[in-house]
Amino acid sequence: MVSNYYTHDQVFTLQMALIQQVVLNSRPGENGEPVAENFRTEEGYLPQDLLEGQVKVCTKYLSVDPYMRCRMNEDTGVDYLRPWQVSSVVTGGGLGVVEESKHQKFQQCDVVTSFSWPWQSRAVVDGDILTKIGRLEGCARVVGICGTDEKCQVLVCEMGFDAAINYKRENIAEKLLEYCPAGVDAYFDNVGGDTSNTIISQMNQNSHIILCGQISQYNKDVPYPPPLPPHIEAILKERNITRERFMVLNYSDKHEAGLVQLSQWLKEGKLKVRETVVKGLENIGAAFQSMMKGGNIGKQIVLVSDE
Repeated sequence: MVSNYYTHDQVFTLQMALIQQVVLNSRPGENGEPVAENFRTEEGYLPQDLLEGQVKVCTKYLSVDPYMRCRMNEDTGVDYLRPWQVSSVVTGGGLGVVEESKHQKFQQCDVVTSFSWPWQSRAVVDGDILTKIGRLEGCARVVGICGTDEKCQVLVCEMGFDAAINYKRENIAEKLLEYCPAGVDAYFDNVGGDTSNTIISQMNQNSHIILCGQISQYNKDVPYPPPLPPHIEAILKERNITRERFMVLNYSDKHEAGLVQLSQWLKEGKLKVRETVVKGLENIGAAFQSMMKGGNIGKQIVLVSDE
């Protein structure tokens, strides 16, 4: 016989998610050296439902710093630092990823940081304590456009994009207005065609187009770069939008310095790389065909030999 009866505590637990957390177990004393036993790891529970303004985060990194020794005392000795409380969760500098949000500034997969991050595997915090990590070279907001939900997920959750648009099932113009309400300042154009025309129509005064590729036009017998429709050309002139070709061959004198910079960013985790690898020289034709139809995620390469 199965009972449907639960105690009040059991019902409460069923509505919470189990997490790991670290609390202050004891104080070392004002003149004592801290030891590992001053901290205690225990299980805790996370509410499943968020209130308005709250954000659920998954912790990736926590910082341990010398100043924290002062917070282990009953009195930190300074006005701007509050002491940690015995048997309460410790807080400090941390970094993580947003899993759920009811705060207007944050959405799922945003990388965020705070100086008041709870020492927990996951946490629900007030979104006002969080700061979204800034992009390389001063980019404030980055939006990608691709052809599958999987690729959109990679762009946002792995590559750190603010948002991604699936052009095969979403309205680019509508989503771009949603994600970039202040307009577009820079467009790295790899595709051309209707997609590029839609984006250009939402670009700001004195903005820039980096013309790198036009894959949507490569199966057509047209000059490169393909001519723009008259109304798009008019937008370029009216808004003083630059549209310059980017050719890697024109920057051969900067290749070495570029590789050094890219390698450094990669080591620091600021640059993410995804590749689609096909094994076997005999499969290079199929790999090329797949790439032209968008079958790859990241750079398409062929592994000829791993000996």
